[in-house]
Amino acid sequence: MFKFLTPKTIRPPFARYSHGIEIPAGKRLVVCAGQVGIGPDDSVPEDIAAQAELCFNNIAAVLDEAGMTLANVVRINAFVGDRAHLKAYTQVRDRLFPEPAPASTLLIVAGFARPEFKIEVEVIAAG
Repeated sequence: MFKFLTPKTIRPPFARYSHGIEIPAGKRLVVCAGQVGIGPDDSVPEDIAAQAELCFNNIAAVLDEAGMTLANVVRINAFVGDRAHLKAYTQVRDRLFPEPAPASTLLIVAGFARPEFKIEVEVIAAG
């Protein structure tokens, strides 16, 4: 379906992700806004891994509205509030996205809209 691009002429990815993904002509794209680790009842867990799980659960719900799943994700942009959160986020991401993995960018940011948020994730999906 997709062509995963990891050229041998550049450094391999630092973690489990693809440098790029080619989407064939005629596929639909879904662009998902950034999702934070908040439940439908406005609860926000303290734990970064639990927040990451909620981010991806929320993304899965958005994709479901378009008839897609996390398997359709071709691009992940993740934003974390501290380097200390990288390992927990990466473990959640790697469990949810087996090889070949989507293209992925991770940024460490100064903060989010609410101080209890530790992570925000946005994706692009194709199908």
